[in-house]
Amino acid sequence: MAGLAAPVFVVASTHGASAHSGTAEEQSACTPDVLSLCFWQIPNEDKIVACLNKNINRLSPECRKVIAGDDDDKKSSKRSKK
Repeated sequence: MAGLAAPVFVVASTHGASAHSGTAEEQSACTPDVLSLCFWQIPNEDKIVACLNKNINRLSPECRKVIAGDDDDKKSSKRSKK
């Protein structure tokens, strides 16, 4: 199992489809979701990202926040400034 953990920590989280390998906190947030939902995509980063995006409604709240990025926070801030 240790052999599989290293690739997951490298690719587990993103800020959108083009960014891979997030911070340690982001990786930690998404590793369980990668292992449970996207295991068969390891070690292909692009396929893991696609899998996480495809399953966004099934992700843990922490990982969903990582995958969705700060877009929701920015939209909320813009609304409150108006």
